[in-house]
This record gives sequence, C-alpha cells and structure tokens, in this order.
Amino acid sequence: MSIESLPPPLQPLIQEHYLDHYFEDSLHSKLGFRAIADREPIAVGIGETVTKTRAGLLVPTTMPLDPGTNLALDNGVTAEAWAIEQYTLAINTYGATIDLNRETSQVAIGDLFLTNASKLGLHALQSLDRLARNALFAAYLGGNSFVTIGLSTAATTLQVDSVVGFETVPVNGTMTTVSNVNPMTVTVGATVYTLTGTTRDAANVSSLAALGGASGTLTFASAVAVSDAALGAGVVSATAPSILRPNGRAATSQLVDGDRLSLQLVLAAVARLRDDAVPDFDGDYHCYLDNATLLDLFQDPDFKHLYSGSAGSDAFRTGQVIKLLGVAFVTTTEAPQQTLALTGKRIRRAIVCGRGALIEGDFEGLGRSDLEPDTRSHQFIDGICLLLRKPLDRFQEIIAQTWKWRGGFCVPTDITANPAVIPTASRSYWKRAVVIECL
Repeated sequence: MSIESLPPPLQPLIQEHYLDHYFEDSLHSKLGFRAIADREPIAVGIGETVTKTRAGLLVPTTMPLDPGTNLALDNGVTAEAWAIEQYTLAINTYGATIDLNRETSQVAIGDLFLTNASKLGLHALQSLDRLARNALFAAYLGGNSFVTIGLSTAATTLQVDSVVGFETVPVNGTMTTVSNVNPMTVTVGATVYTLTGTTRDAANVSSLAALGGASGTLTFASAVAVSDAALGAGVVSATAPSILRPNGRAATSQLVDGDRLSLQLVLAAVARLRDDAVPDFDGDYHCYLDNATLLDLFQDPDFKHLYSGSAGSDAFRTGQVIKLLGVAFVTTTEAPQQTLALTGKRIRRAIVCGRGALIEGDFEGLGRSDLEPDTRSHQFIDGICLLLRKPLDRFQEIIAQTWKWRGGFCVPTDITANPAVIPTASRSYWKRAVVIECL
C-alpha cells in the first residue's frame, strides 16, 4: 500500500524507523464551570423548551390582629398569596464526529481508534463546560454596561455596549419585554432614568459578544443629560446582578492599571451572597478564576498576612489556594478573557458562586432503546452519549466515532427573595453569583 493512497491527514503518520509508536497528548483546558450546575432530567414528550416555576415566600407579618375585626367567618384575617417566578430551559443537540478507515489505520504509528475516542471525549467535556460558562456569565454580566457613543446634546436614546439584562422585566412571574407599560429603572452616570425600550444592533459589535452580549440602543422616558452620558459612563439596571471592581470603579470601561483582585473583593462577594441567603457548597462558596488572577492574591497584603499565620498551610510552597474563609478557589483555563476595544485593556473576571447558580437539563430520551434499537454501540459518560457507527461504505472499512448531548443550561432567577422577605437581600433578579472584574 502506497502512502499516496491514504487520506492526506493520515499521510504524515506513515514514516519509517524513527517515529515513536504512540501519540503524545496535546494541551487541553482545565475545566470546572459545569461542576456547579444542578443536574435535572428533562422528560421525553415535553417539547423543545422547559418552563420551570419557583414559588416565593410570604412576607413576614409583624402587626398584631385587631380584636375588633374578629367578627366574620374570616376572623379578620386576609388571605395571603405567595409570588411565583418562571424561567425557561431550551433543549438543543450538540455533537462532533471523526471518521476512521479501519484498513489504513493499521499502518499508523498508534491506535487511531483509541486516540479518536480520547480526543472526542475531551472535546465533549470542554464544549459542555464552555456552554455552562457562557450561560452563567451571560446572566451575571447582564444589566451592567457602558456608553459607547457619548452624547453631545441631551437625548432619549443611548448607544451601549450590551443591552442584555435591560430587555425584560418580571410581570406576574414571567419575564416580559420592557415597554412604556412595563418600564425599568436604570442608572446612567450619576442619575436614575426610566427605561422604556431596547433595540439590538443589526451588526453586533459588543465587547461581550463571545459571552452573549449584544450591542444596541436604550430608549428612555426622558432625555439623558450630557454629563451622565460621557463615553465609557456606566449604565446599570436597578435589578442588575452584583459586579465588583477594584477601587469602586463604576463600569468595566473605567478599570485602569493596578485594579487587581484582592481578598477584600472576594470577601465582599461572599458577604453579598450571604446577605442574599444563597446556600453554599458544603460550607464553601466556589470562586472560579484564571491563574493570573489567582496570582494577584499572592500580592495582596491582607491575603499574605492571613496566610502567614495559617498553621500547616502550604499555599506559598505549592502556589495554590484551596480554601480560605469559606471560599474554595478553583483555577480554570476556561475563564473568559476580553480585550476592551474602548481602552485596549485586558479584562479578567473571577466569579464567586453559590448553590443553584446554574441548572443543567439532560434530555432523558438520549439513546433510548425504543427510538434507537441498536444501542450496543452507545456508551454514556457523564450524561454524554458516545456512539460508534458501523461501516456503511461498500468496502465496510470506514467507521464513525461520534459524541452527542441533548439538553441545555439556564440560570434561574430569585426575584421573589426581595428585601420584604429577606431584609438583607438585594433587588437583583440574579443573586446566586457575583462577578469580580479586574485587570
């Protein structure tokens, strides 16, 4: 068999004398975001989207009943009703495949079948981890933006980096489009305005496009002052998730050199989660961050002072932080990186999460025997289906190795956990994670 008869991608593998008979592993991402998702099965026959309902609590009563009203059948007590909120999980199919010629693979330097299976497995895990990351950050970066075209005269419309988080408000538990009837309160610069509409740009130029951001225009009930709408000014919804930045920066665009992650910022995020009554993971909240951001902690005086007296700590010797003050630090190479076109600065983000911040829905019908009779070639690993298709070509040589996953990720809201029910709670719709932005 001549080398020329092999497919071009396999030809470099057929060499003599000096090739080692195995394949070296390539670099791959260190994952983590999918691990925080609560896994829920999605039953067969319920459609392509699933709407889930969360029941709120009743507002505590602090006033005694008036004995003078204890006359009728209701004894002077008015019937209460608890609020609800709903969120939707969309079901989609994801997958990838590699074809393998069983005949030609026998002259390769290593086992292509096992290598393909390994690479497909890593591809599947990284793909789902990125889906989880994107869903998480898309929600917890929403409602926080900045002006991309400064105003020279007062106007009712304003161009911003992303309109995500400004487009809907809850009405009777259902997220409804912002309008004159259903407005939203938004702070632009230093002044509070009433938002009545949003429009996405036909061409998305948002700096957050990779994480679901969408550039567009906000429309307000009254004109926005020029002093509030300078280039880079912060635009924040009254119900936006908490985003912390060093030195009290009001917007991503205002970060400058030296604005780095500190222990105080992490503790502030934990305090926000605890005030919102967000449950932790067996005693700890999880902080996902890249290694460069973690390195900033070792330059933070508070962190160094705390760890210098920690008995038995090997943080400096190993260069890793495992747990500290109720926070488990998890480094990942999937942490989002962003170069802001407005300033040219490289923005890095850590996110501190509590339990329930993310939901993963796995479709129960994946690989069902009544839908796919020949399931002997199916294997399930962590909810992912690995398939081996028999050769269908005339020579019966080419097999297909494939992975597929059917499901989705969504970020639930906690609108009903408001200050009337939990006095220390924020008014944010999304409460179970806090993003920390730094350089």
